[in-house]
Amino acid sequence: MMFFLSFRGTDTRKTFVDHLYHTLQDKGIRTYKDDEEIKKGKKINDELIRSIQDSKFYIVVFSKDYASSSWCLEELVKILECQKTNEHTAYPLFYDVEPTEVRQQSGPVGEAFSKHEKEEAAEKWREALKEAADLAGWELKKTADGHEAKLIKIIVKEILPELRYINSSVDEKLVGMETRVKDVLSLIETGADDVRMIGIKGMGGGGKTTLARAIFDQISFRFEGKSFVENVREVSKASLSGLTSLQHKVLSDVLNDQNINISSVYDGKHMLKRRMSGRKVLVVLDDVDHMNQLEALAGESTWFKKGSRIIITTRYEQVLVAHHVKLIRNVNLLSDQEAISLFSRYAFAREIPVPGYEKLSGQVVRYAAGLPLTIKVLGSFLCGKDESEWIDAIERLKTIPLEETLKRLELSYIDLEDDCKEIFLHLACMLKGYKKKAAIEALESCGFHARNGLRVLEQKSLITINNYERVDMHDHIEEMGRDIVRRSRPANKHSRLWKEDEIEDILINDLGTEATIGMKIHMSKLNPEIMKGLRKMKELKFLDINASVEDFYSNQETDKLISNFLNALGFLCCNWKFNKVSPYFPDSLQYLCWDRYPFRSLPQTFRANNLVALKMTRSKMVQFWEGSESKVLNKLRILDLSDSSMLRTLDLGLTPNLETLTLEGCKALVELSESICMSKHLKSVKLDRCLFLEKLPKDLGQLECLEELNLLSTMIKHLPDSISKLKHLRFLRLYDSPFLEQLPEDLGLLECLEELNLSYTKIKHLPDSICMLKHLKSLNLLGCRWLEKLPEDLGRLECLERIDLSYTKIKNLPNSICMLKHLKSLRLFRCGSLEKLPEDLSRLECLKV
Repeated sequence: MMFFLSFRGTDTRKTFVDHLYHTLQDKGIRTYKDDEEIKKGKKINDELIRSIQDSKFYIVVFSKDYASSSWCLEELVKILECQKTNEHTAYPLFYDVEPTEVRQQSGPVGEAFSKHEKEEAAEKWREALKEAADLAGWELKKTADGHEAKLIKIIVKEILPELRYINSSVDEKLVGMETRVKDVLSLIETGADDVRMIGIKGMGGGGKTTLARAIFDQISFRFEGKSFVENVREVSKASLSGLTSLQHKVLSDVLNDQNINISSVYDGKHMLKRRMSGRKVLVVLDDVDHMNQLEALAGESTWFKKGSRIIITTRYEQVLVAHHVKLIRNVNLLSDQEAISLFSRYAFAREIPVPGYEKLSGQVVRYAAGLPLTIKVLGSFLCGKDESEWIDAIERLKTIPLEETLKRLELSYIDLEDDCKEIFLHLACMLKGYKKKAAIEALESCGFHARNGLRVLEQKSLITINNYERVDMHDHIEEMGRDIVRRSRPANKHSRLWKEDEIEDILINDLGTEATIGMKIHMSKLNPEIMKGLRKMKELKFLDINASVEDFYSNQETDKLISNFLNALGFLCCNWKFNKVSPYFPDSLQYLCWDRYPFRSLPQTFRANNLVALKMTRSKMVQFWEGSESKVLNKLRILDLSDSSMLRTLDLGLTPNLETLTLEGCKALVELSESICMSKHLKSVKLDRCLFLEKLPKDLGQLECLEELNLLSTMIKHLPDSISKLKHLRFLRLYDSPFLEQLPEDLGLLECLEELNLSYTKIKHLPDSICMLKHLKSLNLLGCRWLEKLPEDLGRLECLERIDLSYTKIKNLPNSICMLKHLKSLRLFRCGSLEKLPEDLSRLECLKV
């Protein structure tokens, strides 16, 4: 929402306000006018309040009868309340009354207001009228000599610069973009009927992405489809499917279709060529560093419809030249004046330095040399510091050569508390790109206060959380963190290891030391023989392995390798193309992640007495320990063995403090041991796609802390009666469990349940007790083809917001459904047996059917 029009409908709705509304809309300015925006069946009060809060600008059209409407006056009060913040601006427009008449409630305004004299809110409304009359705005009689069309032109002319500023900003602290945006727009020429590729080049941290985003936000509304593709370089190299995922993003964004399937880069190219040609599109490809990325995403101009624009940002001009991009602009670093302004916004939250800090600010900005990223980081670092701390920081800056941006950025690191320093180094060396939730799990497993640490680092401009909820940081900052770890020490003395060649050298030559606390091994092929080097890493807390072991053996002389492996590591015998093998893990480990772990169990030499998180997805795990071994994992809180194809059962009596259990896709899992009931702290159990899982432990109700139970695509036939004892269960999902025919009769005792998903089950009826679920928000019965009726008292579910009855045999909806005041969505797609709807269904004010 951009503009909100407040007016008295009987006076101006079909005249002045209508012309103003359509003029603003034609200019691409999103505008709210109640008869255009309020949807049938909505409660006008709630809709208007939300619209006022969402709007940036307000035009209040004061007419002779405006003050007669208590509704208009309440609107005005809310508008002025929002106006008091910097995010909203209100303009009065005096249509056929004078400002003094509004201010003093005299003349026709006084006559209109007189009907409210005895109302409780009268004084509040008087103050609002007086306050609004004092704001800068327009008076029809004096501004345009009574010519309405002329006044509308004046209004649009005056507000468009304000809108351009907002549209070109992606950051409230943005500085120096206006001229840069205009420069690139001169190349883009949105009105020209050709296809153009425009390159934006410059050094890292120089503002390329910010500039591209500002342009995108300003002009994207002119195109039929749009896509802003961030981090092309990083995403394309992150995995073998990197380029196809980027192709998918472009297509899904432009076509607004998430269900696009791309089998290969070649397939993606042909799909882009075929489907982009029908729409005028704006596509931004951010941080491109290789020709293959452009060939996959914007191979030729002929892929796109005339009028389309492709903007490419890169550090490497040669990439643009090789792709025959003719229109190229370099991002200039900030001028001194721009740099001072940007720095002041971060250091002082104002446009210029506070008195007494002008000279110091100038020195800092000179050291920053116009690099926006450095200016932001230094501004955040010095914010709130006293003069002596500024002087000390500047003195330290003098000892660092100007070109060494990494070390200048380190000032923000030096200022961190020890815990935040360690968190930052973990992120820079091993966790960049992790989902925020996964990063928090890993950090907390290692004993850090992760949530607070991430917030501090984000405030210090050291990290960001991107649109995909992943932890991100600028390349320079990442390199700064890694430089701190590497500095003046041999690789085997580094606190964290992430480079493949260094890790291989240290492990092969058994050079591990107690200095290493974290290691991330991401290799295309891993020879387990080198894992002997872990023996000496007695303080290793974090180990993340993503490598194929089986591929290594498939290309070697297996017998010879087995012999070397056993001799070098002293491992026991194992199962995997040969009998049994066991790796070695230090007892200090707190977070252990090994995708495709190739062994049947944890090694007998591993006590695991410090282990907090164990993630072994796609593993060959069968059980925790081999034979009669039964070590209790007292500290284990997180266990993820998803897609472990050989796992048939699991003794969870060894994990008394487990909080999260994820066994999704364990297709051999036939039962969940009764021992799970001993894990009294379990909050989440995910068993999706355990295709042969037929039943749950009968005493499952003993898991008194359980909040989430996922059983999608299982062979569960019934739920244990004890499930009704799960007083804290919030989510129960049984989607696509085709053998589930009935629910426990006392399911309604799940007093905290918010979501119940029974889609594509054989449920024939719902127990009446379900109507006791006072906190239920979502009831999904999609595809329950045997379901013919709902409980009569369904209306007692006072919090229910969503019901999906599509593809059921429901004949009638209970009349009580009309009592569901919060119901927003009722889906009845392909309900062929449905005979009629309740007559009072229209009373549901929030409902969309």
